[in-house]
Amino acid sequence: MFALIDCNNFYASCERVFRPDLNGKAVVVLSNNDGCVIARSNEAKAAGIPMGAPAFEYEQKFKQHHVQVFSANFALYGDMSNRVMSILSDYSPDMEIYSIDEAFLKLKGFDFFNLQDYAEEMRYKVTKWTGIPISIGIAPTKALSKVANRIAKKFPKETKSAYIIDNEEKRIKALKWLKIEDVWGIGRQHSKRLNTIGVKTAFDFTQLEDNWVRQHLTVVGLRLKHNLQGIPTLGLEEIQSKKNIATTRSFETNYTTYDQLRERIATFAVSCAEKLRKQQSCCNSLMVFIHTNRYRKDLPQYNINIVINLPFPTNSSIELANFATQALTKIFKQGFYYKRAGVIVQGLIPETILQQNLFENADERHRPLMKAIDKMNLLYGQQKIRLASQDTKRVWKMKQEKLSPRYTTHLADIITIYV
Repeated sequence: MFALIDCNNFYASCERVFRPDLNGKAVVVLSNNDGCVIARSNEAKAAGIPMGAPAFEYEQKFKQHHVQVFSANFALYGDMSNRVMSILSDYSPDMEIYSIDEAFLKLKGFDFFNLQDYAEEMRYKVTKWTGIPISIGIAPTKALSKVANRIAKKFPKETKSAYIIDNEEKRIKALKWLKIEDVWGIGRQHSKRLNTIGVKTAFDFTQLEDNWVRQHLTVVGLRLKHNLQGIPTLGLEEIQSKKNIATTRSFETNYTTYDQLRERIATFAVSCAEKLRKQQSCCNSLMVFIHTNRYRKDLPQYNINIVINLPFPTNSSIELANFATQALTKIFKQGFYYKRAGVIVQGLIPETILQQNLFENADERHRPLMKAIDKMNLLYGQQKIRLASQDTKRVWKMKQEKLSPRYTTHLADIITIYV
């Protein structure tokens, strides 16, 4: 059996942990630079605020429904996630952290356990120790545990926020209830295609011929179908190195000059290089993109990206900043107001298996230099040592006008209790 544990409205719940006065009130959390809604409490959903809603367009609605608005506090959310995952790890030796607010547990050898009691104990402990409410779905496969979790979240009173699919009757009933567009792994395009042939529910999907599913949804879709039929085809995934690494930002103001963008792109490339070194990888190519503000219809629009193949794999900040700057030079156009940019490094390989080229290779002198820079930045603070192409006085500047305190990760923000 697999258990899927999902934190309810996680970012909003994190804000409520230290602000109990927000319980029962509409809460939303905004993305970087307070751009759009990325998390909503149930009350905010009921008020008609959609996911991804641009904050500036919904200001009036926020006031109308007395919505409490927060800037994203990722330091707090990451620490609260670690606390939840640490507690969950006590309930099974086999665990896959699927996202910041979700985890799978493999319940192998639990044949003589009352899984409903076990799940309720898990839920009680996590909520009691962290203040984060969770929902739990248990089933013979990962996909079915996702379905069970959705039922637990939809009907918390009836299920006590924990639902188990442990027989064929429950499986069929659950699949007939779940719409095809809500099935884990079925995207918007696939759901549209399936709707055109009369597939409206997850149960309808499981009735399709294997050959049709393989042809139109590839072998991944076929595995999903079998998973929904109760056939285990998806196991827990081991933690693997990332296949791509990105650093992207929306700017606090519109940028119009090449020099402004060049400094940001160089800084983003350095950030990617640091992440590469942390997981002991090198990249073979990188993408640079620059976008104007799509919400400013009164301004000319220009969105472009470019991918360049590197002459050699590298994780040097110096080399990646140089390559990224070259890429920017090829796509930058004067006369536009740029709002967002980013660097994505691709084609990652372990740094231990680098193959030397005949004519051009990474500068070996950079390896000990990068190691020394990483060590000093770790000791004395992030970005204390920078490249000359970076602004030496600038740190990440984001618009965060409604940022809550970092209650658990910053000493000055720890709650003071008067007794």
